[in-house]
Amino acid sequence: MMARKSRSIQVTASILKMKCQMRNKLFLVLILLFSLPQMHAQVVDSTLVETDSVEVDTIPIIIPENGIQNPMAISAFLEKLYKLEKNHSGKINIVHIGDSHIQADLMTNRVRESLQAFFGNGGRGFIFPHSLAKTNGSWDVKFTSNGSWENHRIVSSVNVSKVGLSGIALTSRNDDFAIELNAKEQDNFFNTIKIITPDNEDTFNIATAKRTISFESNVPKSITHKIKNGEALSIIADKYNVSIAQLKKANGLKNDRIRAGKTLKIPSNEMQKKKIERSEFIPLPLLADDDSHFYVTQERLDKIYLLPNKTANNCTLNGIVIENNDPGIIYHNIGVNGAKLSDYNKYPMFFEQLKALQPDLIVVALGTNESFDKMKSEDYMIQLELFMQNVRKQETGTEILVATPSPSMFRRKIPNVYVADYAQKILNVAAENNYAVWDMYAQLGGLYGVTRNYRQGFMAGDRVHYSKAGYEKQGDLLSDAILATFRNYKNSKQ
Repeated sequence: MMARKSRSIQVTASILKMKCQMRNKLFLVLILLFSLPQMHAQVVDSTLVETDSVEVDTIPIIIPENGIQNPMAISAFLEKLYKLEKNHSGKINIVHIGDSHIQADLMTNRVRESLQAFFGNGGRGFIFPHSLAKTNGSWDVKFTSNGSWENHRIVSSVNVSKVGLSGIALTSRNDDFAIELNAKEQDNFFNTIKIITPDNEDTFNIATAKRTISFESNVPKSITHKIKNGEALSIIADKYNVSIAQLKKANGLKNDRIRAGKTLKIPSNEMQKKKIERSEFIPLPLLADDDSHFYVTQERLDKIYLLPNKTANNCTLNGIVIENNDPGIIYHNIGVNGAKLSDYNKYPMFFEQLKALQPDLIVVALGTNESFDKMKSEDYMIQLELFMQNVRKQETGTEILVATPSPSMFRRKIPNVYVADYAQKILNVAAENNYAVWDMYAQLGGLYGVTRNYRQGFMAGDRVHYSKAGYEKQGDLLSDAILATFRNYKNSKQ
């Protein structure tokens, strides 16, 4: 009986051991299934990953070589870089368009510094008074104003607001405001300022200084009397030939009691001369072309004032560009918190005003907000292609570099497979649609890189946004990719 019981226990143990081995094998199969997308440029089974929450931190992350894919699509841009480096003349305009990570200018500032250190600093480029629109913006330029401003953003529904290049229409109906612009960094001091307005309306004046005007005016004579011991209101009133009522009204007295040592104002009809001073801005003449009104000076400036053109009913500002007289790179950053491709596509004036920047290369970096709307990759690609059509319709000759979206997580634990799908679709049709790609998604570790990025301090706790160090890392990676691609191009010419 005991022997049968012992065999029964052994059989049961064997069955449990077999089940355990089967589970281990099944787990290994799942690990391989999850590993395959990383090994094959983000080929992702969105259904499989979205419904699972396995620990992905232990899966090896393979980072491909950093560079620009389909570089032939930006060959004209690379040739301009080659001539700039060789001849040390001219300017190259790069326009980086995106959402919150571009509005804050943390990533783009890093790219700007790196490329300008290599090719020269042609100027700060596009700026906007985000603080007057009550939102965050670039740290290196400060704006202040005494006026009141209304704003309408590209992420809002279309209305009568004239939203253009900045993605934010900033409007004032005041006719006496002044906007003070201070370039905080010496590298950003400027010789040229361009003002971009709806339909290139002449609604702003500028001034580099304000002068003080002095003049004399007749004002009521001020007389005071220090009360002496024994004096009463009637005595003081008789002395200055005024009534007691006038004396009490001028000093706010409710009765006749006064105290020695105090001072009384004496009402008077006499007038006296008084020197009055007030500040006045000195408007400067603006030139104009088809896309902006601008001012040029040989003296490099760090401060300037924008004033209303008195003939305008209201003033709407779409953007400002500051440049210097040196050859080099101008790296413009344009971003709006929460923006998607479809937001830009619904405002034609945004694309029309791109001509004011004379872009040689446009970097498109959008997709994170679409992924959190659970937008399918097919719909995302329709919006991306429409965006590029709108850019090319302006016939500026610009070339396009698309940056794949950065990896993130839903609810801090579920890999965002939507951006993985966007990244793969972007890569698949790059040659066919004649654009280059920088695969930021892969460079940041792809589907399984989020936990590692968070632990290294590159991501915020929500596993969606990146930290300052994370955005700067993105900027370093992009500038490294552009410089590596440029070196390959230069070597191919030798």
